[in-house]
Amino acid sequence: MQDELLTIGRFARLCRLSVKQLRHYDETGLLAPVRVDAGSGYRYYAPEQARDALTIALLREMDLPLAVIARTLAAEPESRAQILRAERDRLAERISRDQTRLEMLERLAEGGLPGYEVTIGRERERRLSVVRADCSPAGIGEKVEECVGRLLPVLGKAGIAWEPPLWALYPLDLEEGMEIAVGVQTLEGQGPPGLRLEALPGGLAAETVHIGPYTQLPLAYNALFAAIHERGLRPQAPVREAYLVGPTEAPQEELMTRLIIPVQESMA
Repeated sequence: MQDELLTIGRFARLCRLSVKQLRHYDETGLLAPVRVDAGSGYRYYAPEQARDALTIALLREMDLPLAVIARTLAAEPESRAQILRAERDRLAERISRDQTRLEMLERLAEGGLPGYEVTIGRERERRLSVVRADCSPAGIGEKVEECVGRLLPVLGKAGIAWEPPLWALYPLDLEEGMEIAVGVQTLEGQGPPGLRLEALPGGLAAETVHIGPYTQLPLAYNALFAAIHERGLRPQAPVREAYLVGPTEAPQEELMTRLIIPVQESMA
């Protein structure tokens, strides 16, 4: 058995890794040598450990967490594939978020902070038939689509007419586990069973209109909240988005979204 083992130096050369990397893998519990000399402390590896060593190095290069790599190595082939696909999906989501940031930075670099006309006026009372969902800030787009897919078939099946546009309601602070709502104003004033009725009181509100992709809505919110605070007003929930021109009606660059935030006079 001793003759078949490789010193850490030989094993490192075989795997095209550094001795430092192998020691780190040992210290973190990812890849332990098959034998450690009690007297000298030298580490010895079996040739068949090379596959795991190379796999660890590859996954670390992809920035996978050590805990995920450990689970991947310990898993059966089918479970291993599921773990890696889950990491692939997380990576794809991160790439999508980064692409959105790149697009906004490019827009800012080309034209500076976009100019939005913010107006303060009276918003009328509305009663919306809504569906609700819990979501994270990163999952807003997906959850809104899901809510629309739940809402419209219920209205259609009940034969209830509704008045465009579609509305979405959000809390002031976008946090993990927040509740959002998507709804419409029905012509009868009430929705069918299974939908909740949301009463939106009228009153003072700040609003602006965003033209362009939904991914660039943060630019409009920046201008809207800045104008609210500059006027000494206090924003109130829920934040409302009205989709005047949606994805089924125009390309991304021509989408039109009305943003409304109820406000109160500051008591300070």
